[in-house]
Amino acid sequence: MKDWLAYYMPPDYSAHGPELDRLNANVHWLMLILFVGWGLVFLFMLTRFRARKHPKAIYHGTKSHLSTYAEAGILIVEIVLLVVFSIPLWARWTQPPGPDQNPLEVRVVAEQFAWNVHYPGADNVFGKTDVSLVTSANPVGLDVTDPHAKDDIVSLNQLYMQVNRPIIVRLSSKDVIHSFGLPYMRVKQDAIPGMQVPIHFTPVKTSGDEPWEIACAQLCGLGHYRMRGQYHVQTKEDFEKWLASQTPLAASISG
Repeated sequence: MKDWLAYYMPPDYSAHGPELDRLNANVHWLMLILFVGWGLVFLFMLTRFRARKHPKAIYHGTKSHLSTYAEAGILIVEIVLLVVFSIPLWARWTQPPGPDQNPLEVRVVAEQFAWNVHYPGADNVFGKTDVSLVTSANPVGLDVTDPHAKDDIVSLNQLYMQVNRPIIVRLSSKDVIHSFGLPYMRVKQDAIPGMQVPIHFTPVKTSGDEPWEIACAQLCGLGHYRMRGQYHVQTKEDFEKWLASQTPLAASISG
């Protein structure tokens, strides 16, 4: 299955990706079965009820209850798919990783035409933000007077994460709807103004020397084509080294 998917899917380097790819493949197989099945039914109807065999129209229709039984069966199958499979699986997927899994938590604030990535720093607590504080030097509106903001780090179009460590990305937007797309992580989520949308995933492969692309998958204006960022998946040692090398935003503003 994995080799077959590789022909039409981008590489998958996330923990949840194989399940998602299998679901994608199963949906396509189901659509193929339905296409062939309904095509055969259509051909049967054309032959069975052709005008040469029935020169006189019959207006009362079928008197059989077969169609009623078929509709009831389809309804039952759809209820089972929804209640037994879809809702439980969706509930499991939307459950974020707990503190015992030590997730890395970041904020990503989209704007025309860039991705602002906000890290909480060594204390793992985000500083307060306020829209009235947003400037070109302070793209996330960080309140530098807040004690928790002193070690917060903000990077432009560069997202760093640790391999085999869950990450929670809290998405928001300053202006219009953007779409945060990481094909290799099987992640795509809209960033909506006035909302903070959390997503989570776990990278299972380092990106090496060549970072992977953050794409905006939603037309967001004339500069949409250049709204490209990069994300780096590093080992624990390399990630901690990068984090330690960054200058907190509060220090860069005051300096």
